[in-house]
Order: sequence, then C-alpha cells, then structure tokens
Amino acid sequence: MDLRRLRYFVAVAEARSVGKAAERLRMAQPPLSVQIRKLEAEIGAPLFRRGTRGMDLTEAGQALLARASEALALAADGAEAARAVASGRRGRLSVGYMFVLANAVLPRLIPELRRSIPGVDLDFAELSASTREARLLDRSVTVALCMPAINHPEIQVARIGAQPFMLAMPIRSPLARLSAVPMAKLQGRPLIALPWPDHDPASSAVAALLRRHQIVMPIASRVETVHSAMSLVLAGEGLAILPACAQLGAPRGIVFRPLRDATDSIDIAVCWRRDSQSPLIRTFLKCAEKAVAPM
Repeated sequence: MDLRRLRYFVAVAEARSVGKAAERLRMAQPPLSVQIRKLEAEIGAPLFRRGTRGMDLTEAGQALLARASEALALAADGAEAARAVASGRRGRLSVGYMFVLANAVLPRLIPELRRSIPGVDLDFAELSASTREARLLDRSVTVALCMPAINHPEIQVARIGAQPFMLAMPIRSPLARLSAVPMAKLQGRPLIALPWPDHDPASSAVAALLRRHQIVMPIASRVETVHSAMSLVLAGEGLAILPACAQLGAPRGIVFRPLRDATDSIDIAVCWRRDSQSPLIRTFLKCAEKAVAPM
C-alpha cells in the first residue's frame, strides 16, 4: 500500500475535511479527493461519510486509521534508523584485536569509542596471527587492531603507531641483571618465536633484526600468540623478542629489557576490508589513533 496515500487518508481523517487537509498538505483539493477515492477502491470499502460536522470515518475507516498511523510512524522510524546507521550514529561495530595490544590499547580505546559513538553496539573478538586475516575477509569482524599490519590485496591498512622490540626473559636469567642487553649476548640462545607475518619468513621484523646484527638464535618453539611465548619463556624454554607493550600482560617472573644498539620497532595498524562501506571505520580510526598516541 502506498504510504503517501495513507498519509493523505490520515490527514483527511484528522482534519475531518478534504479542504482543510489539502491546506495542511499544501496541495490542491481535487488531487487529494482523487487519492482518497483510489484508496477506497484499493480497499474495497468507503472510508468516509459526510456528516453534519464534516467527514466522518466509517467503521472500515476507523479500522484503517489506527493501523495507518502506526504504519506511518514505523516508516518514519525506519527511515531515521537507516539514516542513523548510514551516518555512523547507530549500528553495530565488531572490533578484532590482537592479544599483545589488549592491555595497552583497549582500556583507552573502548571508553573513547563509547563517547564518540554512544548509539552503536560494540562487540570485541580476540585475534591471532593465523585468524586475523580470515576474520576480516569473512566479515565476522568489521575492523581489526593488528600488530604488525596485514599485507593482503583486499585489506586496507592505516598505520597508527609503533612499538620497540624488547627482550623477554625469566627474572632468574643472568641477562636480567643488565639494564639493556647487547645484541651479541643473544648469539646461540634459544628463541621462542611467533608466526611469520603473512606466512612469509622474509616479512619477519625479528628475523630481519637478527640478520642485520649477524645473530643466530635457534628456534626452540614457534607459537601462535604472545601469551604462549611468555609462558614458554617463564618455563625456561628460551627467550622472546616481543613488542614493548607485551610487558603489560606479562606473568610474574618475567622481565623485559631493551636491546642495546637496536632501534627496530613493529607497526600497530588498523585494518579493514577495502570494499567495506561502514561509516564507523573512520570514527574507529580516529579513536584508535587517540588511544595509541600515549604509547
């Protein structure tokens, strides 16, 4: 049923006059009368009868009026909801994040998002190196906070910060007594390694750091997440070269030390599908930049 015709019907019913309704609608009276007759023909029953005080509703008209008003209100609400979602004022945003960034970024990011987009429902999903790309591509997350950036032709990347590398070790390690660990001290020591970004050994920033300093560290274990790496470090299985922010989630018994003569860092990036039309990504990016700035 034509919503415009329903609007004309409600106007006539409320004004009890085609002429007055036409004035309110800012249209001529004859076209309004035509639309009312077409609506009656569509329903198959008269909706008005002329009374002593103007146009009175028939029983069919009374039945239609309540539902017509509700339908118009729902249509207006639907249009406003669509506009709100399109403008980023309402909707749902699914945020993926890597564990290494959780303690350092989420406590600042989430309040910033709540302030910036209070009408948007937020949900959060922890990602790993092996799941982050797939979760973005299958749209189960809208945007992801990653370290390092994802390199994929269908994924857009905005680099918003960086973290220096530090050495994670058990507190009982002799290296823990140093304020900064010379790169030469790492030679031959077992390394707890993380997955290669994009499954490409050449893209590993840690491997590049070791090559540049001509350091060989045999891989004791290659694990999926930073917290798994720290668990093995705590167990004495090896050392780990991790972003500085990882120390915020380190278990008791692990210490972090800077690497002397090494200024290498790893990017923090916001990633999303290139074909995403969500207006919320721009807002998320601004909030993420604010959250990462103090790091």
